[in-house]
Amino acid sequence: MGWQNHSFVTEFFLMGISQNPKLETVLFALFLIIYLATVLGNFLIISAKWLDIHLHTPMYFFLSNLSFVDVSYSSVTLPKMLSDFDKDKKSISYAGCLTQMYFFIFLELSESVLLAAMAYDRYVAVCKPLHYTSIMDRSVCIRLAAMSWSCGLLFSLVHTLLTTKLLFCGSNSISRFFCDVPPLFKLSCTDPFYHFLSLVISGGLIGFMSISIKVFSYVRIVSDILKIHSAEGRMKAFSTCASHLAVVTVFYGTLYFVYFRAEATLSEEKQTHVAVFYTMVIPLLNPIIYCLRNKEMKRAIRTIPRRKTIVFTYCFVNCPCKLY
Repeated sequence: MGWQNHSFVTEFFLMGISQNPKLETVLFALFLIIYLATVLGNFLIISAKWLDIHLHTPMYFFLSNLSFVDVSYSSVTLPKMLSDFDKDKKSISYAGCLTQMYFFIFLELSESVLLAAMAYDRYVAVCKPLHYTSIMDRSVCIRLAAMSWSCGLLFSLVHTLLTTKLLFCGSNSISRFFCDVPPLFKLSCTDPFYHFLSLVISGGLIGFMSISIKVFSYVRIVSDILKIHSAEGRMKAFSTCASHLAVVTVFYGTLYFVYFRAEATLSEEKQTHVAVFYTMVIPLLNPIIYCLRNKEMKRAIRTIPRRKTIVFTYCFVNCPCKLY
């Protein structure tokens, strides 16, 4: 079929999560609570890091970056989905679809690289404690964070540009509640081979590098922990890594299930249900895991109201333009 017979789509229709109006009301309330809890939980971590001087360390610097990624990650899909609940026609423009897909891939890849940077930070903290401050200095932390954002920015741009080369004909209904790569592949009437190849190469490259750093870091960490004679010392060393290890396990376990298992074994409806988990639940789990496991973070969050009052009072008293 020649390109003249292809229809150039201007919008896509999102199938959403449910077509039952009564169920949609319940889902709207539930997902709104999840979204607000995600935003609140992650911003509490960010606020605690910047307001508490005891948290001005590399680990919490990376954690605040992770929290910002999670807030942005949720905001790419959830507000649009919530606004569609009361609409009979759940649509998104072609440009809006590409924009949503771009930011979704950007943040997903950035989180993967950022988790690798956090694993390296934990490796240095446990295996080279005497050199920790010299190795993980401010410039190194900033470069690692910048590399995380840059990798996501670059590779998501490549995927988005390649997607603009795809032609769509026939149905323009996306079987999910947001624009993701696999559903767009299925709708395309041109061969997405090169797009798929670039996705595999870039995703595989980032994934391989990230996982390699994590595996190396935790193999060394476990090896060093086992050499500690004191049971209390082993528990203390392990506790510094437990939260990050839990986040890594949930993140990669979910991505593996979604992009490798679900596409081959689950129906479209069940794939949508799985997509709900990795777009809504994971960004909420990260602050829960860190807040429950980390005593310093819990203490800092409890003191946020008092610290904000002190900061506000200081700014008000020293402001040259204060009102009398």
